[in-house]
Amino acid sequence: MHPAPSALRRAAAAATIALLATAVGCAPQPEEKASGASSSSAGTTCAKGGLATQTSGKLTIATDEPAYEPWFKDDKPANGKGFESAVAYAVAKQLGYDRSAVVWQSVPFNKAFAPGVKTFDFDINQVSISTERKKAVDFSSGYYDVRQAVIALKGSKAAKATGIADLKGLKLGAQVGTTSLDYITDVVKPSQEPAVYAKNDQAKSALKNGQVDAIVTDLPTAFYITAAEVTDARIVGQFENQGGTPEQFGLVLDKGSALTSCVSGAVDALRKDGTLAKLEKQWLSDAVDAPVLK
Repeated sequence: MHPAPSALRRAAAAATIALLATAVGCAPQPEEKASGASSSSAGTTCAKGGLATQTSGKLTIATDEPAYEPWFKDDKPANGKGFESAVAYAVAKQLGYDRSAVVWQSVPFNKAFAPGVKTFDFDINQVSISTERKKAVDFSSGYYDVRQAVIALKGSKAAKATGIADLKGLKLGAQVGTTSLDYITDVVKPSQEPAVYAKNDQAKSALKNGQVDAIVTDLPTAFYITAAEVTDARIVGQFENQGGTPEQFGLVLDKGSALTSCVSGAVDALRKDGTLAKLEKQWLSDAVDAPVLK
């Protein structure tokens, strides 16, 4: 005896439901995908003291050697003295790392922002944020607004300069790879090729020995040089910021680093709560003002 049409329809429907259930059971589940994505995202959050750093549980910070004042004190980045040492530890604390978890590393200035894999979590060394440098590395938010300044020996022709035009015929010097050198070549555009030095110490020696008429450094460094190192020199003046945007120092990170947003967030928080301003006043208060060269 054949089943009734209604019975056949019920059987067919039951079979279809069973097949669909099997197919759904074998297919990737959207809920599981979502769960996996959340887990992955959680891995890139800024967990206090639990970032994906070079060494688990440690924060590796790099700077050049020697470490100059007023950015560091006594050439000892780890002592927490000097503006950049203090900023580095403040950022570390914001990220959940106490002083005992911070490891310092020596990296030459120019190498810090050169292409290639980095051995540090971030570098702090008066590195100005620029579009060109961003092609090779990541930067945090700016932690200090800076201007460039000209230093010359007292009584020299260079010391009497009141504008950019007065600098054009001079022999100027600066450290290689710096914004200071960029200001010489792009803003002053001197008639003589600038002298380029591997270290600021070499530029200072050249100024003292009369090998250059003037050197260019950032303004706080200029104040320190003229006050403590080359006391027969004076600050001739400072340059205006180019393009209407203040030049800023930023922390340098590996290109595409998972830490970049976390480190930027830490810097932003320190700016918002007044910590950066407090540290600037404490360590850079002598770098107050200088005539503007136009």
